Amino acid sequence: MRICFVSSGTLRAFRESVGDCFAENFAKRFQAESADLILFGFNGIGEVSYEKELKGESDYFEDAAVLSRLGKTAVVCGCITDTRGHRRKSALVAESGRLVGVSDMLYAVDGEVGCGAALRVYDTKIGKMGVAVAEDLNFPDVVRALALCGSDFIVCPFGRCVDEMQSVLLRAKAYTYGIPILFCSVGYSMIADASGKIVFASSQSAALADFQNVKTYHLIETRRRGKGI
Repeated sequence: MRICFVSSGTLRAFRESVGDCFAENFAKRFQAESADLILFGFNGIGEVSYEKELKGESDYFEDAAVLSRLGKTAVVCGCITDTRGHRRKSALVAESGRLVGVSDMLYAVDGEVGCGAALRVYDTKIGKMGVAVAEDLNFPDVVRALALCGSDFIVCPFGRCVDEMQSVLLRAKAYTYGIPILFCSVGYSMIADASGKIVFASSQSAALADFQNVKTYHLIETRRRGKGI
């Protein structure tokens, strides 16, 4: 699986930089063929108004869909969505030329933004992709639920890292629930595999990573008092 992390600059600027000759320009920039997934942090779009998108006054979602079509890839980008004044941290997901969904952050802390309604696992060409939006990474039940629901890997678009806490959380959640997590924040990106190791990290504005997801399973038994439930 080849992931292109874009931690600086906008989605539109990135799309314009590769242009309609995506394969040729992508190869010139990264010395590689097209990626399977392009992952942006919250730098990619900024704030999106659903009302303006529906009226055709903005075209942020279309930009993501076009990029996914040109690259024949999946695109995930963090953003702030605005529904008539109700703002949420969200992640839009596009693949093969169409917008396939928007996931909202499940937990909202201290009233900065509103919370979303549900988690979602997306069926993509590269497997089942769970989406943990921004600070949802801080809550164990989010990663656990996405893992239990069959995710092959989890992506986490993030805002700005202010310390090493995100790296520690990333490793701990990947190890505890046996699932790799791909993380892209403003200015930094990394991958934690199921063993809890950081197998890729970069502060480049755009970086390419080849990652092989090795799945392992373990039989875990417990003993408890009383009759079986």
